[in-house]
Amino acid sequence: MKNVKTLIAAVILSSVSFASFAAVEVAAAPAGQHEIGTITATGGTNLSSVESQLAAKAQEMGASSFRVTSASGSNHLHGTAVIYK
Repeated sequence: MKNVKTLIAAVILSSVSFASFAAVEVAAAPAGQHEIGTITATGGTNLSSVESQLAAKAQEMGASSFRVTSASGSNHLHGTAVIYK
């Protein structure tokens, strides 16, 4: 029983620490952060999938946050975002 509780605690703590490093989508340029570049994503089937791709790319680039600047397309969506750190 003690091993199960330890395992559950480890999983919870691991997910919390990874979530703290994820890039956050923002509606406007965040105060105290500087623009570090632009990223794009293509091939999404809906807006959520494009946002997920942009979030993953922002995290790979070491960004703290990102702001979607455009999204277009009908069957294969394309999105652009500015990343901040």
